[in-house]
Amino acid sequence: MSTDAGKKVYVVAMVIRVIYTGMYIVSKAAFDGGMNTFVFIFYRQAAASLLLLPLAIFLERRNTSPMSLWLFTKIFMYALLGNTVSMNLHNMSLKYTSATVASATSNSIPVFTFLFAVLLHFEAIKLRTASGKAKLAGVALCVAGVLVIALYAGPPLNPLNHHRAFAAAMAGGKQGDWMKGTFLMLLANLTWSLWIVLQARLLTEYPNKLLATTLQCLLSTAQSLALAAAVTAFGKDMSVVWRLRLDVGLVALAYSGFVVTGVSFYLQAWCIERRGPVFLAMTNPVGLVLTMFCSSFFLGEVVHLGSVLGGALLVAGLYSVLLGKSKEQQQPPPPPPPPSLASASAASTVKQGCCSSNARNGDKEDKIKLEEKNIKMASQV
Repeated sequence: MSTDAGKKVYVVAMVIRVIYTGMYIVSKAAFDGGMNTFVFIFYRQAAASLLLLPLAIFLERRNTSPMSLWLFTKIFMYALLGNTVSMNLHNMSLKYTSATVASATSNSIPVFTFLFAVLLHFEAIKLRTASGKAKLAGVALCVAGVLVIALYAGPPLNPLNHHRAFAAAMAGGKQGDWMKGTFLMLLANLTWSLWIVLQARLLTEYPNKLLATTLQCLLSTAQSLALAAAVTAFGKDMSVVWRLRLDVGLVALAYSGFVVTGVSFYLQAWCIERRGPVFLAMTNPVGLVLTMFCSSFFLGEVVHLGSVLGGALLVAGLYSVLLGKSKEQQQPPPPPPPPSLASASAASTVKQGCCSSNARNGDKEDKIKLEEKNIKMASQV
């Protein structure tokens, strides 16, 4: 990979984190304003499909390849796992917690992604090498950062802006709802991590990133519609739940649908193809720092010292893992054996084969002679 291409991957990863920071802020404001989370996902996926479908038809109409039923089934399940289930769990948890907590708990994604990648043989870790030790240190720092944020609050820090843009975003919740939201967020991150790893395998079978992303968005739109209709069927007036108004909810839908799902998903697929699934997940701590800053500036959230210290540990974990991957890529491949040794090994192998073949032939001849001798003795008797 050239230097310019390597820098481009880092820039794209940072752009993805900025996009997700904006999603946390506007989505939290929309849910606190009363928007249904399941209906939100349907509109978001529909907006992303409206953006991606014309692009896919215009840009990739000549690059399409036939798709087997088995591949279509796998894409359907990937859309269900990474888009429909993970996003609905995420939005439900965001409604019960805060933007900062959503971004903080998302830093468990590197740990889950690394474990899934190792189990599915996408990543290898060598504990005796410097790169392996750096990867383990990065994962440990990420875990330590999450624990610090969860268990240590510390003194509060003054918000950067006391006149927040979204007044409802600071609505408080019960302790039980906060714990339930945190648990749902961890489940969402678990399913999302598995989706990231499976995307790498999907791109090897179907390398067209735009078509794969568009198809998953279309399938997720249909899945989200069925799920939202089932959830809202026995609630209050459906016309009220499904109606769109000119408020922050509409802004969150447009941003999440066109920017997050439409643009960010394609950028993620591009980044996964270039550097693998764990690299993208390890950039999550940067999003935490951005979310703490933006939530304090735009929402007036009170950020505690524990969040700052945990964010610092998470960023340190990010660069530790990136350092390990960089060292791993710089390691030269093992040298081939010398020609003399290779020819000697080949000659010995041939010689051993000939000897064993002669031995087997000799055993067969002895058995035949013995059988003939027994036949003659039996005839004499």
